[in-house]
Amino acid sequence: MLVQVTLVDVNPKMVAAWRSSFEENPEVTILSGSMLAQDVDAWVTPTNARGSMDGGLDGVIKQALGGQIEARVQAEIKRLYGGFLPVGCATCVESGRPKPRFLISTPTMVASSEDISDSMNVALACAAAFQAVHMQNARGGGIQSVALPGLGANTGRVPVEICADLMWTGYSLFRRRDFASFADMRAALEEELGPLGPAKSTSKPASLKGVPATGGANSKKPIGFQPPAAGADPDADFDDAE
Repeated sequence: MLVQVTLVDVNPKMVAAWRSSFEENPEVTILSGSMLAQDVDAWVTPTNARGSMDGGLDGVIKQALGGQIEARVQAEIKRLYGGFLPVGCATCVESGRPKPRFLISTPTMVASSEDISDSMNVALACAAAFQAVHMQNARGGGIQSVALPGLGANTGRVPVEICADLMWTGYSLFRRRDFASFADMRAALEEELGPLGPAKSTSKPASLKGVPATGGANSKKPIGFQPPAAGADPDADFDDAE
């Protein structure tokens, strides 16, 4: 994956956790600061299932890029997924500006304010963001640099250390392999982490760097994509404020 990766967040604890998890990846730039200050080809934002950019980092980006960016994200979600973007998938739309040229939207949960701390959803969301980069470049290029925030560490209540390890898992997957689709990407993650389906875990995931590549008895059992529960609000913003 010949793309320059920047991890950036306003939370100093998230930044410190990344520095620990990515200590053997000096090619990754880790910064404390705002996504808006990143002069890269693509920004990644943890959005909600319907792409309503009303709060958190989504809201900050919408204010910076203008209301048309929300319309583009929602149109792409409707075109590709019938209006509902599942965890483990992502959209990539043009921003209308030279930098960032693209916005990648990737959800970490289904309904609003879910506790995803006992799931692998952060790994799915992070891997989906990199898959969106790969697919855009396969269509015609344009993304040589990308910036990602902490995924799921705020509203999702994922401890920053676990968030960092899960994001490392998504990143390292794309250093090793290319995938034709989000389904292929998910299957590869399941080879490493165990089933990513709707079975709930009874314990919170520990560091993932020692998880066997083929799963097994020590593999984590995460929460994957499920339809929203009755009465759930899929339009609330899921993730971190900027």
